[in-house]
Amino acid sequence: MSLILFNKPFQVLCQFSPQEGRATLADHLSIPNIYPAGRLDADSEGLMLLTDDGKLQHMIAHPDHKEAKVYIVQVEGVPDAASLAKLQAPLDLGDFVTKPCKAVQIEAPEWLWPRNPPIRERAEQPTSWLAITLQEGKNRQVRRMTAAVGLPTLRLVRTAIGGISLATHPLMPGEWMEVSSKDLAT
Repeated sequence: MSLILFNKPFQVLCQFSPQEGRATLADHLSIPNIYPAGRLDADSEGLMLLTDDGKLQHMIAHPDHKEAKVYIVQVEGVPDAASLAKLQAPLDLGDFVTKPCKAVQIEAPEWLWPRNPPIRERAEQPTSWLAITLQEGKNRQVRRMTAAVGLPTLRLVRTAIGGISLATHPLMPGEWMEVSSKDLAT
């Protein structure tokens, strides 16, 4: 059984099948019979887990198992106490209501690699960084949550899944390593 950590670069699709004009997982990983355990949209970067074990893939990806996922998010604007409280409480996004989560403002991470291409910068609009920990992960959820409280996402990087993080397993974009499934335990 393999458990692969992969630092997904910006604009890479979470699939192995080719898509004309788009980078995919196959451009970075040539390990046979592995599949993503969860996804990141093309505009997001960071930690992904891939495995050849269907039960492990289901355990990691399925919302019922509530494997905590940590994201650092650069947003347009500066959060106040009210917007942070809204992010942490159940938030109605129209088609679903989020579960409570942890959301805190953080300093810009010094360890973070530059994004290629860089995010747009506007001198008149400040940006801030948040750390958001979810027990769920619906399609574009973090982006939709920050937009709902008036803080549009500029950059989103998943840094941890369960007990595995880019802090404990440093990888640059496009790099991968094999670990034990025991490392997932939080």
